[in-house]
Amino acid sequence: MRSLLRNHFLAVCIFALASTVAGIAYAQAPAPNAQPPAATPAVSPATAELREAAAKAPTSADLQKGDPGGTLTGSIADVTVTDAKAGVTLPDVGSQVGQNKVAINFVWTLICGFLVMFMQAGFAMVESGLCRVKNANHTYMMNFLVYGCGLLAYWLIGFAIQMGGAAGNANLGGLNPLNAEQTISLFGKSWGIFGKTGFFLAGSSYDVGVMVIFLFQMVFMDTALTIVTGACAERWKFVTFSVTSVIMGAITYPLFANWAWGGGWLSQLGTNLGLGKGYADFAGSGVVHSVGGLTALAVCMIVGPRIGKFNRDGSANPIIGHDISAVLIGCFILAFGWFGFNPGSTLGASANGNLRIGTIAVDTMLAGCTGTFGAILYMWIFKGKPDASMAGNGLLAGLVAITAPSGFVSAPSAAIIGLVAGVLVCVSVSFVESVLKVDDPVGAISVHGTNGLWGVLSVGLFADGTSNYGGSWNGVTGSVTGLFYGDASQLTAQLVGISTLLGVVFTLSFAINMVLEYVIGHRVSAESELNGLDIPEMGQLGYPEFVFRAEPAMARAA
Repeated sequence: MRSLLRNHFLAVCIFALASTVAGIAYAQAPAPNAQPPAATPAVSPATAELREAAAKAPTSADLQKGDPGGTLTGSIADVTVTDAKAGVTLPDVGSQVGQNKVAINFVWTLICGFLVMFMQAGFAMVESGLCRVKNANHTYMMNFLVYGCGLLAYWLIGFAIQMGGAAGNANLGGLNPLNAEQTISLFGKSWGIFGKTGFFLAGSSYDVGVMVIFLFQMVFMDTALTIVTGACAERWKFVTFSVTSVIMGAITYPLFANWAWGGGWLSQLGTNLGLGKGYADFAGSGVVHSVGGLTALAVCMIVGPRIGKFNRDGSANPIIGHDISAVLIGCFILAFGWFGFNPGSTLGASANGNLRIGTIAVDTMLAGCTGTFGAILYMWIFKGKPDASMAGNGLLAGLVAITAPSGFVSAPSAAIIGLVAGVLVCVSVSFVESVLKVDDPVGAISVHGTNGLWGVLSVGLFADGTSNYGGSWNGVTGSVTGLFYGDASQLTAQLVGISTLLGVVFTLSFAINMVLEYVIGHRVSAESELNGLDIPEMGQLGYPEFVFRAEPAMARAA
């Protein structure tokens, strides 16, 4: 029995010893599926340099002491990182640089758009000041409501027609949702006719870049629409004005703007036919001012002159406005807004040659200055006095004329363009009144229509080939160069644009407004016109404390 117990105890001891040895051996043996420890990833020299710079960046404690010289604020510490543990990387810096470029261009374009919107106040003052006091409320209200009419129509369909195929603008992030242009095939080439995306700013056009270009283009469109209100003032029905403005904002303006700026056929004259860099209209002498001026001519021809403007023998009577101070102040407001109009048309202040904004601003200022001198000297020499209203129109004429070439010409050329415009507006006002027998109370047809065409033409003459907006214009490599600097084909492209303005825009505007004439009529009654439009059209006088005098001569003319 004792022997049996001893044997069992010995077996247990041997088993325990074996288990202990096996356990120790298993613990010391490597796991069959274990991976070797990961090696520390190598850090690129660029990443190492960025991390070193980040380590030296000003700390919160440094910034709490203040930074009067601006040397600490805005460092690598402000770069947004994707991985806080990894710290700043080269892709982080690259993304920040790209976003900063687009952000700078967004802010620049928006601020310039705000300046252009403020021009509406200038137009209202100029137009109302050049009209009689009995129509002041009516004239101001047309300038007020045209903004709403145009904005609504442009938001609904106008913007899509104009810019629906305008994708590809690197300044504003590409505008990639605007990627559908209706085209036709002609001479074996594809020609853009109108855009097809961007209606209601909905769907894919709900995009930050699209919103920026919408705002900027909308205030340009509004400028074109308000030109018509001045030319047709003092006898235009308010309801017909409203309908005309909606149609113009929805169809006629966007169509030509698409052909010139939205990827349409005029911009393709260079790529398809080798005519320079295609139709070039930097900020809209043609797109904005000529379209507005020619539409004004069409409507004025339908509405007819104010009662008492022309005698039976065809001679014209002057009808003096009520407030020349408002006119001249309004002109200065417009000149101020033009610094948004022209330099803002780079659609950016960073990259793609956009540093030329300084040159564009100076060109704009010089042309306005010489336009003023041109008009004053003309009136002084031929009329004996430096007429104040024509001096204001000379300023505006110079600004209108430089709008198209401002991005392509030198300062001396800008001065010449403005000087010619100042003289041209005086000659044109006389021609429109004496030869065409068209009554334009503010000279809008001459300021914007005639000098808009001169501005378009001057691109084909004075563009000096020094601008470089990303190395091409309208998809054609190289800078816009006019006849005086060696490229006659650019002048041809500009002449095609002028022919389109006269042949298509004017004709279409005349036809549309003739339909409106038969449907609702353009003109107020003779009684309303003689008494002033403020009460019959608006229900309230603009200046209720004024005492009006009778106008018997005009009453007899009626």
